[in-house]
Amino acid sequence: MTEPSLHPLVGQISPLARRFRRLADLDAAAYAAVARTPTPSAVDSALRTLSHTANHSKISLSIAALLATRPGPPRQAAVAGVSAVALASASANLLAKRLARRHRPPRAEPGLFPRRYVVMPRSASFPSGHTASAVAFAVAVGRVLPGAAVPLGALAAVVGYSRVHTGVHYPGDVVGGAVLGAASAAVVLRVRRGVES
Repeated sequence: MTEPSLHPLVGQISPLARRFRRLADLDAAAYAAVARTPTPSAVDSALRTLSHTANHSKISLSIAALLATRPGPPRQAAVAGVSAVALASASANLLAKRLARRHRPPRAEPGLFPRRYVVMPRSASFPSGHTASAVAFAVAVGRVLPGAAVPLGALAAVVGYSRVHTGVHYPGDVVGGAVLGAASAAVVLRVRRGVES
């Protein structure tokens, strides 16, 4: 009696699983390297404050409120930025996190300094919602107001790093959030172009 043949997809699952495992191991190693690297307490405090202040996109929404007070491109940038944040936040928190269900990183195991701690969110780790929203805002506003692209991009990068530094995300979560944020901004900008044409 011959053995039943397996679907070709079954043979592909194991190599794919190994690749994901390797990526997860690299991600954990990068997180541990950040956790174990000593930094001045002033840097820890600044990044902790930034990470907390970026909750609920408070920084982006405050900048948008200032931009909205000026007519023309600044106001258009504010609308594009807030729209991109809304899409990125909903995509990250209502869809991607629920699908990924990745656990938050451990703090004690890699030796994260307690002075870096912020409140550990209860939601899944992947992707970083803070990063998704910050990148979405930076890309959308920077496209409408090119002069704002570099400072907002730098701010988004530091927000993303702060989430790893404070022990609430793996670097891969931040990368995933950045990709999601850029994609959200691209969708908003495409819709905006369609409305204007």
